[in-house]
Amino acid sequence: MTPGLLKQDTLRNKVNFPVNLYFDEMISAPCRLGILATLVPGEPISFTAMKAATSLSDGNLHVQTRKLAEVGYIDISKGKKGRRSVTEFRITELGLERLRLYVMKLQQVLDAATATERPRRGGPADDSAVWA
Repeated sequence: MTPGLLKQDTLRNKVNFPVNLYFDEMISAPCRLGILATLVPGEPISFTAMKAATSLSDGNLHVQTRKLAEVGYIDISKGKKGRRSVTEFRITELGLERLRLYVMKLQQVLDAATATERPRRGGPADDSAVWA
């Protein structure tokens, strides 16, 4: 069995469904996933707006956007607006394609998990019934 290619059911100690569990490590980091998700609409976003959207510090945002740019997932442009220098980010076609692939893989994992019968724990299926 190749590691990462099959999901193992630890309760019954047997393989229950095949799933490719390799995920792009560049996207898997929560901060980089947040950056890419913020850029999905396609409009350029300034450093200040990205910082506010992701709640990352200046230094962390700088490092993470550089990593995404190095692999071609985003473009970074620097320019001037008046006397101030402005940094803007935009997702690339490659970045959008890889993000879509990442989301599709997550969906496959969820679909495979819901396709197998799993015993439900006791209790109501609807949370609203708990307080009735």
